[in-house]
Amino acid sequence: MLRCGIACIMALALTTLASPAERPVTEAGKAGRSVVVANNGMVATSHPLAAQIGLDILKKGGNAVDAAIATSAAIGLMEPMSCGIGGDLFAIVYDAKTQRLYGLNANGAAPQQMTRQLFAKKGLREIPERGPLTWSVPGCVDGWDELRRKFGTRSFKELLTPSIEYAENGVPVPEVIARYWRSAETNTDDDFRRIYLINGRAPREGELFKNPALANTYRLIANEGREAFYKGTIAQRLVAFSEKKGGLFTLDDFTRHRSEWVEPVKTTYRGYEVWELPPPGQGIAVLQMLNLLEPHDIAKMGPRSADYWHLFIEAKKLAYADRAKYYADPKFAQVPVPELISKQYAAQRAKLFNPQKALVSVPAGDPKWGKADTIYLCVVDKDRNCVSLIQSNYFGFGSGLAPADLGFAIQNRAHLFTLDEEHANRLEPGKRPFHTIIPAMVTRNGQPFFTFGVMGGDMQPQGHVQILVNLIDFGMNVQAAGEAPRIEHVGSATPRGEAEKAHGGTVRAEPGIPDEVVAELQRRGHVVERVKVNGGGFQGILIDPKTGVLQGGSEARKDGAAVGY
Repeated sequence: MLRCGIACIMALALTTLASPAERPVTEAGKAGRSVVVANNGMVATSHPLAAQIGLDILKKGGNAVDAAIATSAAIGLMEPMSCGIGGDLFAIVYDAKTQRLYGLNANGAAPQQMTRQLFAKKGLREIPERGPLTWSVPGCVDGWDELRRKFGTRSFKELLTPSIEYAENGVPVPEVIARYWRSAETNTDDDFRRIYLINGRAPREGELFKNPALANTYRLIANEGREAFYKGTIAQRLVAFSEKKGGLFTLDDFTRHRSEWVEPVKTTYRGYEVWELPPPGQGIAVLQMLNLLEPHDIAKMGPRSADYWHLFIEAKKLAYADRAKYYADPKFAQVPVPELISKQYAAQRAKLFNPQKALVSVPAGDPKWGKADTIYLCVVDKDRNCVSLIQSNYFGFGSGLAPADLGFAIQNRAHLFTLDEEHANRLEPGKRPFHTIIPAMVTRNGQPFFTFGVMGGDMQPQGHVQILVNLIDFGMNVQAAGEAPRIEHVGSATPRGEAEKAHGGTVRAEPGIPDEVVAELQRRGHVVERVKVNGGGFQGILIDPKTGVLQGGSEARKDGAAVGY
């Protein structure tokens, strides 16, 4: 079994100083821990042991893609409520040889038997949150395979062996993940409980968790490749499990599955190029928000001003109104991406902004004018190949169902479809649902500058924007940018068609947001509530343009760590 190195031990010590619910959110511009610096390679993710596994791959001569796959496999074992091979994967890769960016959508489609008529016959007006009717084909393993074949240098056997060893011998559960795990105790499914509970309870902090079934599944992938998952033993077992639980999977659904290489899309923000993936993900919401913010002197406003936070919240409302109407699988719907992310369109939308009053009802624009648990990881290697990768089950433990002989939960992404026949994101067989998980990357003059992501469902675009504003406008370092107090706006219209709340949603403010800012936001018409911690889970690696040194950040809201050598 692999042993945790010095860097990992130091990271563990840093993450266990206090309970996340008790840890004070740092004052804007300050950080509770130092930036991690290294010159050869770096990995950042939400479990220190998973980050260490990726770093070991780099030290052995593997590249950033190799390390990302190994880290992703490890975190699927170590943080199973958030991710795993029963879910989907998205990635942006910067390839140093070609000096260009590549985007990968490794997300699965609705089964061929999943139709709106089926739900109508069952008397259902919407797709359930849990259970077998929420399954779409998991895309993670095919995503690993696409990444490895296009850019990787190591075999699946080498990349998965560390996780196989931990699955067989046990991996200690850290504090935040242990708290998330407790939700599994209410699950009554026997197969699920056999995998994830120890004597009927979730593993406690510091306790070893073993998953021999997942070790066997990883071994099948290591020996037989992606075919084991989509055509072989694993696919056959998943279909049998579907039949047992009343699901809709057929073997044909798995053999049909293919990931898709796509062109990342960008906007510019104060001289930086900010890259996201196009729909069916929500990444372009980040670009829309940045376009709305850029004309304003945010640096002058400062991170502790009501003017900045009011502007941010209103930009979010405008972008998310478009998200609710337009974002969908572009193979099934016309998504006007170039228009939505244009500066001209932002200028038209900005006319709705009132600097002294909150918007209550926000309609989608006309682009012709020009709950979720997730993991994020990023890797930069010695040649400055960069990987920004995000992977998820959607809800905690996804659908709440997991085949005991395979050792992983199946996602519930199909819940994000709507049954509204007129909606762009309506359910159709073979269609991919709207997705919340988004990787990101920033370049400067065409060169990689910042690889980052933020976990947390609807919080993700908001988190991306706040990180970038902290870094670019407010001059914070990569660690402080992630630890700074956050605001999250909830209640906007969703991609499933629900309307925004009549009062314009709720603003959730962390303790580090000053009382006078909260009072002023309320005066301007915002409904504000105090929360201990907002959603998130930032990880980021910045390449210093002057020295070339890597700077890593991993926020204290999670168990994670940035480790380098």
